[in-house]
Amino acid sequence: MKYIKTKRLILRDWQESDLKTFIRMNQDPDVRRYFPSLQTPEESVEYARTAQKCIVDRGFGLFAVERKDTKEFIGFTGIHVLEADDTLDFDFLPAIEIGWRLQKKHWNQGFATEAARAVLKFVERQTDIKEVYAYTSVRNIPSINIMEKIGMEPVKTFDHPGIMDGHSLKRHVLFKKSTQKKRRFKL
Repeated sequence: MKYIKTKRLILRDWQESDLKTFIRMNQDPDVRRYFPSLQTPEESVEYARTAQKCIVDRGFGLFAVERKDTKEFIGFTGIHVLEADDTLDFDFLPAIEIGWRLQKKHWNQGFATEAARAVLKFVERQTDIKEVYAYTSVRNIPSINIMEKIGMEPVKTFDHPGIMDGHSLKRHVLFKKSTQKKRRFKL
């Protein structure tokens, strides 16, 4: 099993026991406010299984997040490879994307920021990944705030090709962060 630990959280492999909560979470309109639709139970299960497969295959992925104090699964945070396909074709792909999604009852407690910082530290120490991207609707101020708190810089705004014209979520913003440690040499 893969683990990243913070003061209050454990980022870990996915477990079967996470699925029921994850399904409920992805059917919450508030959690999915900045997505074009809710996820079906089948889509949620497939998402979790794909996330776990990436962790096994690559050594990193979208980790399940558990609170240390309650042992409760609260969502996910991590990185994954984002590649162009038939429905998604951004000019910055392929890229490594950082992302997070938590149950509503765990919002506004700093958990997403804490977990995202831990993931970036993992990327710096355990991988040779040079930069990490994140994108969201320009309306998603909570996620944009997290991106800024973890040191990401805005790159550009763009129209999401998978969202129909005229939809309120069409306009997106792209952020980027270099993950290379700055080397200091003593002479």
